[in-house]
Amino acid sequence: MPKSPMTKRGAELLREELHRLKTVERPANSKAIGEARAHGDLSENAEYHAARERAGFIEGRISEVESKLANAQVIDPKLVDADGRCVFGATVDVEADGETSTWQIVGEDEADIKKGRISVSSPIARALIGKESGERVDVQTPGGVKRYEIIDVRYE
Repeated sequence: MPKSPMTKRGAELLREELHRLKTVERPANSKAIGEARAHGDLSENAEYHAARERAGFIEGRISEVESKLANAQVIDPKLVDADGRCVFGATVDVEADGETSTWQIVGEDEADIKKGRISVSSPIARALIGKESGERVDVQTPGGVKRYEIIDVRYE
């Protein structure tokens, strides 16, 4: 399986989630299964079935997070010799139609447009990669071609 790029922050958030799943949610759910078992007949015990289903979700998520971490290529933009160019992990200030936006280019699992994080595979990020401050890029959007001017590139 190919490595997926991920920021240090994204990898740390996944590690924290994995720790919480293994040390808090899994034990709490095991306790809930035990308590539901104590109520008797398991064939008609809704609490037991719900707890068993929850256990399946928890184990599935643990497996998914472990896989993502195993296949992650963690990239710190501060350590990349980007020479002012836009690279994975960089934070970019852009202007389009008189509006300024700030985006960080992150891995697909980290993307959250409301928090200013765009996926490296998005059309905007693909257009920005390799460009420097002062350059303009044209991006095909659902509303037509949009021109962005790069104001600043930072490596935070």
